[in-house]
Amino acid sequence: MNEDGQQLSDLIGSLVRDIPDFPKPDVTFKDITPVLDDWAAFTAVVGALAAAGRDEDGNVVVDKVVGMEARGFILAAPVALSLGVGFVPVRKPGKLPWKTSAVSYALEYGEETLEMHTDALAAGERVLVVDDVLATGGTARATAQLIEEPGAVVHGLAVMMELSFLSGREAIGDIPLTVLHRV
Repeated sequence: MNEDGQQLSDLIGSLVRDIPDFPKPDVTFKDITPVLDDWAAFTAVVGALAAAGRDEDGNVVVDKVVGMEARGFILAAPVALSLGVGFVPVRKPGKLPWKTSAVSYALEYGEETLEMHTDALAAGERVLVVDDVLATGGTARATAQLIEEPGAVVHGLAVMMELSFLSGREAIGDIPLTVLHRV
């Protein structure tokens, strides 16, 4: 990690707060709202996540940005704007108003299903997946399945924070991963 990356990691680490026993006992929730409340930190995070959708010369190399409900929306939408590409929401069942594809998966404290509009992505489109946290990798893996179903390609996964003790990297396989802060 370069010096700028280390400074951003330190800033994120200083702002994210732990909430014990949320949403259930024995789970420590990583509250990112202090990062969002700090304009400089939020701006730096969006810029660093957007860099994962650019090549070495700064050219945009993705066609869409996908964000997962709910905190992924907060980061993915401004990343899409920064890159000048469309944003695609991946949501919990029954929240999208059009025809959807669905994938179910296990997460660190239960099971979940995600849906995406069937017409949101076209074959060959390159997609950057953005989320707040990589934990077990179940959400990211399920999202990748939704993206690949119509023939789109996962360019990479960019997350603000990785909970390295949960081994999410193993679940995402060979998807290129950008992490701004590791815990």
